[in-house]
Amino acid sequence: METTVKLYSLAYNDAKTYLAVSLFVFGNIALPQIFHLIPQGGITWLPIYFFTLVGAYKYGWKVGLLTAVLSPTVNSFLFGMPLPVSLPAILLKSVLLALFAGLAAAHFRKVTVWVLLSVVLAYQIVGTLGEWALKGDFYLAVQDFRIGVPGMLLQVFGGWACINKLLKN
Repeated sequence: METTVKLYSLAYNDAKTYLAVSLFVFGNIALPQIFHLIPQGGITWLPIYFFTLVGAYKYGWKVGLLTAVLSPTVNSFLFGMPLPVSLPAILLKSVLLALFAGLAAAHFRKVTVWVLLSVVLAYQIVGTLGEWALKGDFYLAVQDFRIGVPGMLLQVFGGWACINKLLKN
């Protein structure tokens, strides 16, 4: 599945950057609240990463990086989720996602399911290794691969649909 779509690389001195970041952070606040209504919804669907992927891929790594840092931090401060003890690992994965998505978009200049799948697997594999180093517990570190596969698939297919259909221009 490949569609022509406009991709951007917004700069930190562009007001559009902060508008986009605000919208994506809002999405990354609202979506987890919805999924947390489902038992184990957060750890199954990984909603905190969704708009980080979309923002970084569509508008560049700078938008992604701001979204990646602000989303989990604001969510933790306002709602206590993610738990502060989990915040370093989630921030690591979120930042990796933003960087990998932004770089993939800049390199490939198109949106395909295969590229998004590669981005999601890359941030999850590298992030899992980092989480293992942070927590010292391999079983906890591989939680996204044990429980969060539906969330990874949502990121790939939902991200593709969002970028190609909702944010086409």
